Amino acid sequence: MFREIRRQNRILEGDRITELLNTSEFGFLSLGTSENGYAYGIPISYAYEEETNSLFFHCALEGQKLDEIKKNNKVSFCVVGKTNPIADEFTTLYESVIAFGDAHIDLSDDEKRKALRLLVKKYSAGFEEIAEKYMDKSWNRTAVFKIEIKHITAKAKY
Repeated sequence: MFREIRRQNRILEGDRITELLNTSEFGFLSLGTSENGYAYGIPISYAYEEETNSLFFHCALEGQKLDEIKKNNKVSFCVVGKTNPIADEFTTLYESVIAFGDAHIDLSDDEKRKALRLLVKKYSAGFEEIAEKYMDKSWNRTAVFKIEIKHITAKAKY
């Protein structure tokens, strides 16, 4: 179902994949082809939950992301770790992870709150108490979706 990585000597495995998913500041969400015939991809902040192997996102209640997920929930999400162009060698040192999975937009209130707490923990640690109040105030104008990861590929050149 998924292609093998062509450059087998560049496969990134193990704990570094999890570390990149936990620590990357943002990633690129790639969705299906929109009505204009173009693929739709966007940079977006996220939180990774290792226990469920899921990625969580928040957004407005409506918009192109959710429209595209409703049409086709098979998505990919890419994060890039360290990069270092080596000018005189015409190459770049890099590391990246691509997660493929099914996006789900109909989350329970419990899962929505869990996701928002994960995002707060990642991006606003130390402000959990204030965040709870903010969540309650913004609850009815905030959507949350998750990607249930089905397959991961990762590459690096060090």
